[in-house]
Amino acid sequence: MTQPKDHSPEVLRKAILDLLNKLQPRKSISPTEAARSLTGSDERQWSRLMKPLRSVAVEMAQNGEIVILRKGKPADPSAFRGVYRLALVSGNDAGSASA
Repeated sequence: MTQPKDHSPEVLRKAILDLLNKLQPRKSISPTEAARSLTGSDERQWSRLMKPLRSVAVEMAQNGEIVILRKGKPADPSAFRGVYRLALVSGNDAGSASA
C-alpha cells in the first residue's frame, strides 16, 4: 500500500494558487480541479479533499487572497452554498464579495 500524501491546508492552498496563477485574468477554476491536481482522476481520492479544500478556500477568501464565485459573481465566503468556483482577486472584486 502506498503512503498517504500530505494534504495539509498549506498544500491545498498552494494547489489552488498554482492553478489560478496559470490562468488568464478573470478566469476561474472549479475546486475539483485543485483536488484532482493533487490526487489524479480517481473520484474516490479527490472527493475526499472537497470539504478540506472548501475550508481552505473560505479562509483564503476571507483573507482577500481569492474570490469565491457563485453564478459568476463574488459570494460571501461565510454564507455561500452549492456549486462554486475560485478566482484571483481583481481590482473589481476587492471588497465586493459580500453579495
